[in-house]
Amino acid sequence: MMIEGQTNVRSLRFGPGAVDRLGKELGRFVVTTMDVPWRLAQPRLGAVPVAVLFVENMEVETLDRQVAGAPEADTVLALGGGQAIDLGKYLAWKRGLRLVTVPTILSVDAFVTPAAGVRRGHRVEYVGQTSPDPLVIDCDLIRTAPAELNIAGVGDLLSIHTACRDWELAARAGRSEFPFRPEDVARARGILADTMARAAEIRACSDEGLRAIVEGYLRVNTICLPAGHYRVEEGSEHYVFYELEERLRRPFIHGWIVGLGVHLMSRLQENRHEEAVAFMDAVGLRYQPADLGIRREDLSACLLNLRRYVSGRSDLWYTVIHERDLTPEWIEAALATLKF
Repeated sequence: MMIEGQTNVRSLRFGPGAVDRLGKELGRFVVTTMDVPWRLAQPRLGAVPVAVLFVENMEVETLDRQVAGAPEADTVLALGGGQAIDLGKYLAWKRGLRLVTVPTILSVDAFVTPAAGVRRGHRVEYVGQTSPDPLVIDCDLIRTAPAELNIAGVGDLLSIHTACRDWELAARAGRSEFPFRPEDVARARGILADTMARAAEIRACSDEGLRAIVEGYLRVNTICLPAGHYRVEEGSEHYVFYELEERLRRPFIHGWIVGLGVHLMSRLQENRHEEAVAFMDAVGLRYQPADLGIRREDLSACLLNLRRYVSGRSDLWYTVIHERDLTPEWIEAALATLKF
């Protein structure tokens, strides 16, 4: 897998068996993980870590306590889903340690992004700067996860659909926080088009489908890291997720909740909504409120509050939410297209 440009990944291993005997290369290493991925991967590592830190939650107070209690080590092996990877990134950043990431599901792009997603009072913040060396993509290990968790990985690629339109709206309104680069938008949309062309492989979680997701993430980094922001990949669809997580005070499968955001915000943007939904259905992405355990009244309240929420946060960019009213009538019509 050759990706030209800055990707934040210093080295990459891809293929079945890539995790075998990896532990023998890491010196004294600490593992950050969860129960299931650790049970699956532990026998294959070929070495014993000096400590295993299990994800408790992503609140920064909890993470700081775990970092303070971790033993001296040479390497952090972050193994699991997005939260396990983010815990490893946070530890590696705080301690200045080598980071090795082994995602066991592809539900979120945390394993290729430099910052760790933490929470302060259930509010998402991104902190730190890390680079995996190597990033290990073991297809057989990843396929031990339920297929729907790997399919969730398309969420952070499908968000290109709504995020790029949001950036265009911001530029037209003279409200873009960064110099608008149409060539970046065109490249990002090309990544999404290539991903959508592999819908059948992604649904099947074949090697080619898993590769499509990882390759898409890496290609997004070649746009976003030199630019210093993720404008082409994060917009109004993520803001729906942020409001809901704070409102309900619980985490979600990232790609699923982003998919719900794309469903709603592409409709608000009048931005090829049917095409985006057809792709989510084709790959089997679970984005319905029923999949996420979201009640109709909670999603309605989220949407009614969304502009106030976004306007009250200085760290969120200008999007369609600033331009178009989410009226009770619009919300009722949108919710009628979803399953609760």
